[in-house]
Amino acid sequence: MKYTPKDIATILGLPAVNADGIVVEQLLTDSRKLVFPAQTLFFALPGPRRDGHDFIESLYDQGVRCFVVDAQKMNLTKCKDYCTGAIFFEVPNCLDALQQIAAHHRSMFNMPVIGITGSNGKTIVKEWLYQLLHTSFNIVRSPRSFNSQIGVPISVWLLRPDTEMAIFEAGISTVNEMVNLQRIIQPTIGILSNIGSAHNEGFHDAGEKIKEKLKLFSSVAVLIMNKNRTIEAFLNPKIKTFTWSSEDGKADVFVIAKESSDKTELKITFQKLCFKITIPFADQASIENALQCLMVMLYFKYDQDVIQQRM
Repeated sequence: MKYTPKDIATILGLPAVNADGIVVEQLLTDSRKLVFPAQTLFFALPGPRRDGHDFIESLYDQGVRCFVVDAQKMNLTKCKDYCTGAIFFEVPNCLDALQQIAAHHRSMFNMPVIGITGSNGKTIVKEWLYQLLHTSFNIVRSPRSFNSQIGVPISVWLLRPDTEMAIFEAGISTVNEMVNLQRIIQPTIGILSNIGSAHNEGFHDAGEKIKEKLKLFSSVAVLIMNKNRTIEAFLNPKIKTFTWSSEDGKADVFVIAKESSDKTELKITFQKLCFKITIPFADQASIENALQCLMVMLYFKYDQDVIQQRM
């Protein structure tokens, strides 16, 4: 999708900008990854070593003409004098602006959007789901492990008019981060992967960490998860769940796993269905990740034979 500078200004609540012939199709936060300068909107984000404002003139020399900049920092530079004809969107916080634009872009689409969070398994579940579903849907997914405050908006920007499904992962390291990612991803289907010890240092205790992760699912139509009383204690009862378990018979899907050296046979009981699938993994983490993917296929009412073949 193409945005004009006037569109960007409107999204950011800034005065109208007139720039005939300029369109924005690429969002850039790392000056080293410039590919299509004429179509690029660069966000001058602060970094641990260098500040994005330090690269504005170099990017201008390479053909970039649209920049989101910190209003206070721009007063301390001579970029405007050097970059004649460039458009500067001056904002209080460049990261907030990036997220605001991505959230607007996401709001233009109405499709199944799967949001995945947890301590472990996010990227694997995302990639396996893509492999299982891409022959049925035109899917956009997070590149690699783009699940941070910067990576999520860059991922969501990949949505296009012909997209039929999106799969995005969300990672956090402390409190008050997930609300931003939820606003950008706006998932309709949630997956809570394994909750482990990663990033524990950013939270007061396990309960605080669980509550923060669950914020991603505040408006989903369904949350897919391993049935777990501890997590359910923190879950808003208004959120509909679709659960699996190898221990709790009250789960929607009950699983019996029989492992061998290099594969696992899973006996699946769901409503009136009872069938077996075999996956080429025997470790517990892979079994759990595979079951999260299986649950999505069950939710979309795939035929049993299709599930067995694809899994």
